[in-house]
Amino acid sequence: MIKNKAGVWGEIYTARYLRDNKYEILTTNYICSFGETDIIAQKGGKLHFIEVKARDEDTLSRPANAVDENKQTRLRLTANHFMTVFGKECVSVFDVSEVYLDADYKLVKLNYIPDAFEES
Repeated sequence: MIKNKAGVWGEIYTARYLRDNKYEILTTNYICSFGETDIIAQKGGKLHFIEVKARDEDTLSRPANAVDENKQTRLRLTANHFMTVFGKECVSVFDVSEVYLDADYKLVKLNYIPDAFEES
């Protein structure tokens, strides 16, 4: 899957944020038949499945709004697949990282939303 430049930079800035906040990044761009998760990290006995949404600093809508019901369902299925394949048995949470970039892809603001939606 080819990612757009803003998406790549969004993931780089989010990974930096995660490392700075003591998350252990397990993998990035995990893909299975159900979908893709941008970053999977672990902290405090929880697995965090992180969706990164990068947008121009002047965007009118919040990037997290793009994580709709359909995307949430795919993320849940992908998380279950990951935990089954790798034998992970722990609490999983779904986080969203909103990354705002300027025209040169420099970070303007990062809004990290833990537990952005529930597992169902």
